[in-house]
Amino acid sequence: MKRLATIILVIAAVFSLLSACSSSSSKDNGKDKTLVIGIDDKFAPMGFRDENNKIVGFDIDLAKAAAKKMGTKVKFQPIDWTTKESELSSGRIDLIWNGYTITDERKEKVLFTKPYLKNAQVVVTLNDSKLTKLKDLEGKVVGLQTLSSAADALDANPIKDKVKTVTEFSDNVLALNDLKSGRLDAVVIDEIVINYYMTKEKETFKVLDESLAPEEYGIGVKKGNEKLLKNLQKALDDMNADGTSADISKKWFGEDKVLK
Repeated sequence: MKRLATIILVIAAVFSLLSACSSSSSKDNGKDKTLVIGIDDKFAPMGFRDENNKIVGFDIDLAKAAAKKMGTKVKFQPIDWTTKESELSSGRIDLIWNGYTITDERKEKVLFTKPYLKNAQVVVTLNDSKLTKLKDLEGKVVGLQTLSSAADALDANPIKDKVKTVTEFSDNVLALNDLKSGRLDAVVIDEIVINYYMTKEKETFKVLDESLAPEEYGIGVKKGNEKLLKNLQKALDDMNADGTSADISKKWFGEDKVLK
């Protein structure tokens, strides 16, 4: 009986090992794996919640299409944008994909796909404001999203030393609300984002004549995961070739803005 029990245990162990190897191979090939994408769910039109609290946006549609090309499932995980790189390095998310600006500093922390969209950091104020140039920000209260490329752009411009106060917010929506309420004189924000809001709230905002910095969006992948980066980039390239990305861009921007 003891010998029989031993044989049964050995057989069970072998089947368990084979099953584990099969599962591991499946995941390595990208099958049955769900890609968890970290997003700021208040970053319209890239990724945000609609009136039904559903997460929608340009990046959302682009990610879904890319996942389909890769044969994977996708899950969108709202995160604290100030901890995005930590979320990625810890493995809690697989990708940072939500209007994520490529910078030299970020390249030291994550792998990036090729740029897929152009952007710029601009300064927005109320439509009836007398501010028109960057120099007009002298002595004014300026808002922006904390630990964002907007903060980097303002830090790199000489006007930063002349503004009265820089107030940081967890997201752009809060900053724009403070602008509308008069607690801020201006907000530094992504051009793509404010263009979207200006189509929704006509005659509310205006953008200063000068931008702070041009930039490009990319998708962040965990350092060391070159395989995922390669598979994702191939999916994006295929979507550019077959017109999928162009169709998604036209849906959200009215034209094809995707970099080829």
